[in-house]
Amino acid sequence: MMEEKENSKLAGTRNIKETVPEEDRPREKAKKHGFGSLSTAELLAILLRVGTPGESVVDLCQRILRDNDDKLYLIARKGINNLVKNYHGIGEVKAIEILAALELARRYQQEEFDERYKITSSDAAYNYLKSRMSDLDHEEIMVVLLNHAKQVEECVRISSGGTAMTVADIKMIMRPAIERLSSGIILAHNHPSDNPTPSTQDDRLTERVHQACKVMDIQLVDHIIVCRGNRYYSYNDHGKLL
Repeated sequence: MMEEKENSKLAGTRNIKETVPEEDRPREKAKKHGFGSLSTAELLAILLRVGTPGESVVDLCQRILRDNDDKLYLIARKGINNLVKNYHGIGEVKAIEILAALELARRYQQEEFDERYKITSSDAAYNYLKSRMSDLDHEEIMVVLLNHAKQVEECVRISSGGTAMTVADIKMIMRPAIERLSSGIILAHNHPSDNPTPSTQDDRLTERVHQACKVMDIQLVDHIIVCRGNRYYSYNDHGKLL
């Protein structure tokens, strides 16, 4: 039923074969030269397949990118309803397909870090966490479990909240580390505002987790506040975990 509605909505739209010379069609370019030869708009056009009356699918995708500062993460943050509302030619099915593709890209990026990834610095911690947290539009708390060699055993999502600090339960933070007999943990949360400066509440949470770790003989290796643009705050780097 959803497909039928969308097909009806797109009746009379311009198929890419009708508007773009064969040698410039994204699918044909990908076959001949590889996906790396395609622009971001052309890659999106492969997903959408058709444009709107008076606008080719590539032009539509270029417009979507322009509206979002050419940033895919901003498109991902839009959500299904926003895409459908703001772009004639994108129905619910197409919006879902776009967001699903972006989620696959995010997970693909995560896979470069396997469970044996070793964290020996705040930079390494941020690089491990940024694909998981930096593009979120809400705050989440995660705990990275480490073995004695500082290798990642698991990354556990503790809580997820709104645009302000999500609820932090010390027992929930410590539970996975105790169950896995972890030697150390890295506490992490993101700031959707992209301001890495810790709040008083962040400081209070860090101190409570630090004290709990001392009691359980688990090292709190760091507390990382994750933001976009390779920006983060490390409590360890600032000497606040002594």
